[in-house]
Amino acid sequence: MNPIAISIGPLTITWYSICILSGIILASIIINKEAKKYNIPANFITNLIFWCVIFGLLGARIYYVIFNLDYYLASPIEIIKIWNGGLAIHGGIIAGVITLILYCKKYGINILKMTDIAVPGLILAQGIGRWGNFFNSEAHGGIVSRTFLEGLHLPKFIINGMHIGNHYYHPTFLYESLLCVIGFIFLYFIRKNKNIKLGNTTSFYLIWYGTVRFFIESLRTDSLMLGSLKMAQIVSIIMVVIGIIMFIITTIKCKKYKDVGAKENEIKC
Repeated sequence: MNPIAISIGPLTITWYSICILSGIILASIIINKEAKKYNIPANFITNLIFWCVIFGLLGARIYYVIFNLDYYLASPIEIIKIWNGGLAIHGGIIAGVITLILYCKKYGINILKMTDIAVPGLILAQGIGRWGNFFNSEAHGGIVSRTFLEGLHLPKFIINGMHIGNHYYHPTFLYESLLCVIGFIFLYFIRKNKNIKLGNTTSFYLIWYGTVRFFIESLRTDSLMLGSLKMAQIVSIIMVVIGIIMFIITTIKCKKYKDVGAKENEIKC
């Protein structure tokens, strides 16, 4: 696949950046729409998204660099060359969550309410962003046959895109993208359930994405490693455990959304 979408003189725009930006824009629209239901100021949401994106990208890069430290210590200038690839979604999520917590604390917005509002858009953005890996011919799984890919009834352009070098590979980007979209649909509509509790949506995100990424990572060949263990699988297990604990606690202690006034800018558990 050609990773370049537009090239005009010295200006080059990659498909990867277009996929990431498209995911951010769509997630922002969804988050803004949901936040209006609780009268959260639009400028608060705009600023929150801006800082979460900035620090999320920095976190994703730092996380990747840490797990490839020998390479970057030998070539420090490569650290800033983000256009050459090297973003880890778990690092972005961690940095984004820290930013959200600090920002919500500063302005007195309930953190769980804000994460509940944000995670449906986040997981959709993740699903869209995965297509950037397709155009970069990266984040794929092990070697498979063309017959195997045809048996999945994939469009020809995906099959051809998975022909890298002299081999065909598992389109793990596609598996994760589709499962993220399914997760978005589930999270988006579960919030409409009259019995949903504050924090439940966030816990479902952690459980869903943690489970998805754990199994996807078992197929990938480019994993960041911690010794003999795949770091993404370790983080995924942690996400699932936190999600289960959060679901139990929020189900027992938190209010139902239907019992919360739309004008409340702070919802207490």
